[in-house]
Amino acid sequence: MGIPIDSIWSGTALDVVGHDLGTWIAYAYAAEWPDDVKRLAVFDAALPGITPPPPAGIPSAEANVKTWHFAFNRLDDLPEILLQGREREFLTWLFRVKAVRPWTIAPADLDEYVRINASPGATRAALSYYRHKLGPEGLAHSRARAERKLAVPVLALGAETGVGTMLLDTMRLVATDVRGGVFASCGHYMPEEAPRAVAERVLEFMG
Repeated sequence: MGIPIDSIWSGTALDVVGHDLGTWIAYAYAAEWPDDVKRLAVFDAALPGITPPPPAGIPSAEANVKTWHFAFNRLDDLPEILLQGREREFLTWLFRVKAVRPWTIAPADLDEYVRINASPGATRAALSYYRHKLGPEGLAHSRARAERKLAVPVLALGAETGVGTMLLDTMRLVATDVRGGVFASCGHYMPEEAPRAVAERVLEFMG
């Protein structure tokens, strides 16, 4: 799940914002087309192939809740088999366990998520993106992209019960001008759980 990449025109370049998988896309855009991007703000994600992998072994219960889906989503066909017709149950569980304020995702929001995810081909399309990005070709591309550091200013913010400081630490590996931190008492769904705080930090960063 993730908020799509968004952009705001600012002169001849774009201010780009991404959350979750939107962070993957926003970073790739800034790295591949640096002249197009003026500033980059990213929220609560790791970058495949760039963020250091977790320690080997059985993860803690807390870490497992945050990361189990990466391996699951890469499996061929099985996720589609298990999720078809159970989109509401799956999304309800996901919002409940990954959010500190799950009530901010209202029933009407959940209905729309279910409608989109239950449409023909939607689940397979979403999972195919994971399969590519986390496969050998996608990871190699990410590592190659990271060899040249971003020169644009970067704002990197994680959630306390999301990635924490991981995103900030990761962006410091791939960019020269990075600021950010962690939203306290917030879960993974930062734009829904803390919309005013997110908007304030983005607007402050973009001047």
